Amino acid sequence: MTQAWDKARKLGVLERMLVIRRFEESLVHLFNEHAFMAHYHLYIGQEATGVAVIETLKAGDKLATTHRNHGHVLARGADPARAMAEILTRTTGLCNGFGGTLHLTDPDIGFIHTSSIVGGCIGLATGAAFALKNEGGDNVSVAFFGDGSLEEGISYESMNFAALWSLPIVYICENNSKGALGSVKGGFPTSVSAVKDIKRMPHLFDMPCEEVDGRDLDAVFAATSRLVDHARRRKGPAFLHAVTDRFAGSKPLWPELPAGDTDIAMAWQTTPFTGEHADWYQNHDPIFLYVRKLMAAGDITRNEVTALDRKVSEQMAAARKFALESPLPPAETALDHVFG
Repeated sequence: MTQAWDKARKLGVLERMLVIRRFEESLVHLFNEHAFMAHYHLYIGQEATGVAVIETLKAGDKLATTHRNHGHVLARGADPARAMAEILTRTTGLCNGFGGTLHLTDPDIGFIHTSSIVGGCIGLATGAAFALKNEGGDNVSVAFFGDGSLEEGISYESMNFAALWSLPIVYICENNSKGALGSVKGGFPTSVSAVKDIKRMPHLFDMPCEEVDGRDLDAVFAATSRLVDHARRRKGPAFLHAVTDRFAGSKPLWPELPAGDTDIAMAWQTTPFTGEHADWYQNHDPIFLYVRKLMAAGDITRNEVTALDRKVSEQMAAARKFALESPLPPAETALDHVFG
């Protein structure tokens, strides 16, 4: 389906993937420089899924997402400088410094919430779908979540409610368990569900489900387009199971860049990759995969990719400067927005 896009649109989605990648890499450096202290979760390796899903949406659609939220918010069009300032808890941030990394959000572009509670966004997005149905029109709600959310009861309660009321929502499960931290590494098992085939779960509620390779932007866009169209036509909820990969640097408890910042020229490297991360560069990095596809089709040149990456890198440098120079909230505002 994306083959019919003009060059500007293809470059646009590539640019959004690069924005996410360079933004996340900047955060690793900022954390290592002690510019912020909170635990954080990166979207590196999953850019194709988030960008492709959001490319199917329009103004007025609602979104809710998880603690791994940076990529979704940026893909929807949030200002990277204000997003970075928010993660550094500065007053110029998207939430005036009160949200931080785990609750980074931007209601102006349709985000109702990002939640650090596993599965929490699913109920909120379902509620938004209920509101959209009552308002009329054809807007939809989208919930992004990981496979671990399907261990939470609210997931099934929400899907059951959405099916009963034929709500206009698309559930997006980004399954990155393959590269997740196991209990032997000091973390937790990635799944304790008795049902190992995730795409069977939405079928319990008679909702359409598609399973795709989350590294393949074209495949994700095509599948999500069908599911979003189903919801827009008020035929009920739908479910996308995107099988994705966390990048190698997500294996420790704190993110790292084991091979440094991404070298975009590796996308067209002709010699075999070597070393510990060779398979990642050759077969898993979604940006490399998309660049290779565009180049093979004659849609883009090496010089154009390099120039686009340089433009994005300069944008991230400006975002970093803006965030670091922005003030921290005054102490007297600590209890602002606290209710009870």
